[in-house]
Amino acid sequence: MPRYVHSYRGHFELGADTRLVAGEGAGACERWLRGALGAATGFALAPGDSPENGIQLYIHPVVTRDLGEEGYRLMVQRHTVHVVGGGPAGLFWGAQTLRQLLGPDAYRRAPLPGRQWRLPVTHIQDSPRFRWRGLMLDVARHFMPKEGVLRHLDLMAAHKLNVFHFHLTDDQGWRVEIKRYPRLTEVGSWRARTKFGHRASPLWEEKPHGGFYTQDDIREIVAYAAERHITVVPEIDVPGHSQAAIAAYPELGNTDVIDTTALSVWDNWGISANVLAPTDNTLRFYEGVFEELLDLFPSEFIHVGGDECLKDQWRQSPAAQARIKELGLADEDELQAWFIGHFDKWLTARGRRLIGWDEILEGGLAQGAAVSSWRGYAGGVAAARAGHDVVMCPEQYVYLDHRQAAGEDEPVPIGYVRTLEDVYRFEPVPPELTSEQAGHVLGTQANVWTEVMEDPARVDYQTFPRLSAFAEVAWSALPAPAERDFAGFERRMAVHYRRLDALGVGYRPPAGPLPWQKRPGVLGRPKEGAPPNR
Repeated sequence: MPRYVHSYRGHFELGADTRLVAGEGAGACERWLRGALGAATGFALAPGDSPENGIQLYIHPVVTRDLGEEGYRLMVQRHTVHVVGGGPAGLFWGAQTLRQLLGPDAYRRAPLPGRQWRLPVTHIQDSPRFRWRGLMLDVARHFMPKEGVLRHLDLMAAHKLNVFHFHLTDDQGWRVEIKRYPRLTEVGSWRARTKFGHRASPLWEEKPHGGFYTQDDIREIVAYAAERHITVVPEIDVPGHSQAAIAAYPELGNTDVIDTTALSVWDNWGISANVLAPTDNTLRFYEGVFEELLDLFPSEFIHVGGDECLKDQWRQSPAAQARIKELGLADEDELQAWFIGHFDKWLTARGRRLIGWDEILEGGLAQGAAVSSWRGYAGGVAAARAGHDVVMCPEQYVYLDHRQAAGEDEPVPIGYVRTLEDVYRFEPVPPELTSEQAGHVLGTQANVWTEVMEDPARVDYQTFPRLSAFAEVAWSALPAPAERDFAGFERRMAVHYRRLDALGVGYRPPAGPLPWQKRPGVLGRPKEGAPPNR
């Protein structure tokens, strides 16, 4: 809900002679709005210079002062419309709200006959609660072609989400071209077969699965996102979740423990024991990877994973134990902290910031690093109290691979039941933080892990409508969780489902999955009862 809304009688009607009047710095928003609304309405929405029957787009310092760079004011009058941003992003979010007010058919790509295009006379002022309103998409477990990624960026923009966390590598696949290391995609981007369902499932899809993005694909994705004021944060997972890289370059693994030349890209789910060796060669290799990555992604943050790194091979490895002794470290946890700390310094020297999953707290948090707190709130609380920035993404609230209902029809049920209401009542800032500590909470993020999402339709089903609830939590200054008006949100969702229909989103219907959304006989791993609160 916007911070301020006041409605009046009357409406502004768009027609064939409606013009877009763009002020300084509004050209990109003007082009986007003309493309989006022009497709839906069939109107040219040509450039104009008269406010009469015009939609005026401009940036104003008063809005910047009052509402910030991402804030906006939308004033609809009977004969003109003003969309005023505190900056280019705020202007764009105001244009998104204008599109919402036109109704669900404004999200179609061609005009429907007999439609009237009316905006209610109203005054809206709004700005976001958090600067980081994120969605993580895992394309390593199941690859999503470029067109699907671009579609998700449009869906993010429609929900005013502004950080796309791009999970590009894992045990099951390497998805980004690195020119100096071609085998990462020649070998690492394909696996021979894929487990169907949870890892305990007896089912397999007995055909190769894979794909990757060329560097030009990445440049296109980043540019497309930037036009929508979305920052793309890439993730290259180290030192765990790295079997695909080791399969491509066996010298990266713990060669004194296992025969790494026998490894292939992993075809199962879970946590692989095959992790990177803590050698100078590994550090130099990944410095080369990150050098190319920095040319592709201009983001402030680079995500290095750091989660679920099993230490068994390090305990058995003479080379790893010698490295622990050489560095004067206490144990393997401190060895991982040293590994992450190396890249923290390396990225800092190049004007970037490292972010990783909350396991990077173990053995000592790298100076300057930020934390994605996924194992509940505890990691984020510890990091914020230590003065580190945090993105809150606790799995028990915003892991969208978790099942949405307890019924037997729920496809491939994973984890705890997390309903639309559960997500709507998620609070990103833990109450035990002081106001100063809470200032380190950059924002929040929903995570879409795709082990059991074998195609885009499954991604749609798991992600929506819960991402719509998450988007409101990330943007709006809502009351305390127990005081939130979920019934009011459901009423607004009744209209929003029609927007999602127009966008072609295969969301989970409120009454349960449709016949083709079910996966009878495909084993999941449901957890019963309420999830932990912390």
